[in-house]
Amino acid sequence: MNHADARSAAVPRPCGRGTLYLVPNLLGAVPPQDVLPARTIAVARDLSHWIVETAKPARAFLATLGLPRPVAACWMREIGEQPSAAQLAALLAPAHDGHDVGVLSDAGCPGVADPGARVVAAAHAAGLRVVPLVGPSSLLLALMASGMNGQRFAFHGYLPADEPGRVAALRRLEAESRATGCAQLFIETPYRNVALLACCLRTLAAATRLCVAVDLTLPGESVTSRPVRAWRGVDAAVYAKRPAIFLLEAAVRPAPARS
Repeated sequence: MNHADARSAAVPRPCGRGTLYLVPNLLGAVPPQDVLPARTIAVARDLSHWIVETAKPARAFLATLGLPRPVAACWMREIGEQPSAAQLAALLAPAHDGHDVGVLSDAGCPGVADPGARVVAAAHAAGLRVVPLVGPSSLLLALMASGMNGQRFAFHGYLPADEPGRVAALRRLEAESRATGCAQLFIETPYRNVALLACCLRTLAAATRLCVAVDLTLPGESVTSRPVRAWRGVDAAVYAKRPAIFLLEAAVRPAPARS
């Protein structure tokens, strides 16, 4: 039995229609077998139809898998920033024609902090089978390694790039964390990491815990989680131009004493 037969036998699919597989991408230049399960690699190798965030990194990833066909022979379409209903229908057309289709982010898990979520929602609306495959998620890896609240957490994407907006956002996240105990996750374009870290150290309370996780799953991986007061004096330049996840968790203030 080949991989396609095994997939179709595992879970009944709608008659005549393909399955949408959510295929995690690598977080950097490492051998796929170092971070991806054998099943994820096997399923990805079988797929010849792809919906991707960006074509160039998608082709680079597929080239590492040793496909049984040239990467250029694969049907591949980019999602775009704000795909319309008609564009989403066109992306999913191969699945309606019976082809299994892979969804691929530029890095990490599709549908999480990328436009793949729109494709997944459209697939569900169309009654297509959706299957998530196992692979690296930088957000979950960073949260796991941070020591922060894994029961309650929130991801906020990019904070404002301007200083006043960034300061306001950090103060809002810190206040929310202090009130709820929720860990707050956010990211930045790698060339702005140093500026964001500096802003965190100027803005956050000394007891607030701050974590910076960089190069996850890569040889230079580093995760540092400590109170802001213990970050003072750290050379922020070591985080320049490296893929990073930032997390904060505010110290819970004791309740006022009753008189």
